[in-house]
Amino acid sequence: MGNLSIQEKFERELVKGSFLRGDPITGDRYYSREFAQKEWDHVFTRTWQIGGMAYQLEKPGSVITYEIGNESILMTRAEDGKIRAFYNVCPHRGNRLVAEEERCGTKRMVCAYHSWTFSLDGVVRHVRDAEDYPQGSPVGKMKLEEIRCDVLGGLVWFNMDPNARPLRESLGVVADHLDAYQTDKWVRVMWLTGKVDCNWKIIHDNFNEAYHVLSLHRELGTFIDDAYQNTDYDIYETGHNRMRMKGCLPSSSSRVGEVQAPLDAILRQWDLDPAAFNGRVREARAAIQQQKRKLGAERGQWQYEKLSDDQLTDYHHITVFPNISLTMSADGYQVLRPQPHPTDPEQCLFDHWFMVPVIDGVTEVATPLGTRKVEPAPHETFLHGDASLGFVADQDLSVAVAQQRGLHSRGYKDSYLTRQEDRVRRLHEVINDHIEGRR
Repeated sequence: MGNLSIQEKFERELVKGSFLRGDPITGDRYYSREFAQKEWDHVFTRTWQIGGMAYQLEKPGSVITYEIGNESILMTRAEDGKIRAFYNVCPHRGNRLVAEEERCGTKRMVCAYHSWTFSLDGVVRHVRDAEDYPQGSPVGKMKLEEIRCDVLGGLVWFNMDPNARPLRESLGVVADHLDAYQTDKWVRVMWLTGKVDCNWKIIHDNFNEAYHVLSLHRELGTFIDDAYQNTDYDIYETGHNRMRMKGCLPSSSSRVGEVQAPLDAILRQWDLDPAAFNGRVREARAAIQQQKRKLGAERGQWQYEKLSDDQLTDYHHITVFPNISLTMSADGYQVLRPQPHPTDPEQCLFDHWFMVPVIDGVTEVATPLGTRKVEPAPHETFLHGDASLGFVADQDLSVAVAQQRGLHSRGYKDSYLTRQEDRVRRLHEVINDHIEGRR
């Protein structure tokens, strides 16, 4: 794509014309075990997923694991410096090989059952009684089952499909977006996983539209323009999509002419007087863009360098098919990911990460759970309702369980969607494409 801007690249990949077939979104898609199995077989085992942060595998001897469905994926950096991914299972008798979520400074992995020993490149290096195998010793010959693995945007990705397209090709312009934010230099300061009593698609449907914002997130209208007429909705051939909401200005539906919180604090942060924008509050966005461009470098905000003006203030909500949402802003971004439950389609595991750039002298940052230190966060896991998954995420989930129940009703036949919800219909149609062999 040469020297095209990110916006031009996005436009190149847009789906043109009338593309939605109108496939029904019936309730059984959210509770049928048969349909959940089809999703697993044709979608989740054939698409790229995020397994962890690249800095977790920064040095040889590092090991991380990630669970998805009934699988556990093992990722390592061996002495040769290469990052690899394997199914986390011993080929001897099927025992789970590595139990920890994260390990460093190790040279070998030992199965707890019979002590088969593997190097970090997955090869069997030692077994007891090697001479007793009638088919020959497995040492140096057998290895863990390796799967596709790549690193992009500071994230470690894996794909269980050996014939999958390369990661960057699969992500398309989403990869260019991550490049612009230079997310390979960011750190995860919040790492939450909540078990929620709803199907994974209920949460992901929510992230594919902003029609609910005025109902669930009304407070955002003081500094984000939530009007659909002023929001960009882009759908791509890859199955991914993007929504851009203008930030640092109030909703165009607001009749309040004065600067409100938290926009007043944002203006002061960039040496602008909030009172000067009373009566012309919609000019705040451009003024903040100019100040960020003018003052950003001297304040150490290196991540602004490759960003466009709209990326300095606006929220780019990118959904990566099938189930990853990236809410990008210039000073922090979220990974919002509902994963299918391994056995129950009416439950899911919801990951919420918050990432920030590492900037000299900045030791604390604001996050969806308040102020946190700029350092790798520990993993916090809990049942939905026992702790917060973030203020806005809690609002989203406040309707999830009731929707799961409602989808069982004979009174629900199909979603009746606005144009601004086209991305929801598109998600389900691409799922159907995978299941029915069109992708």
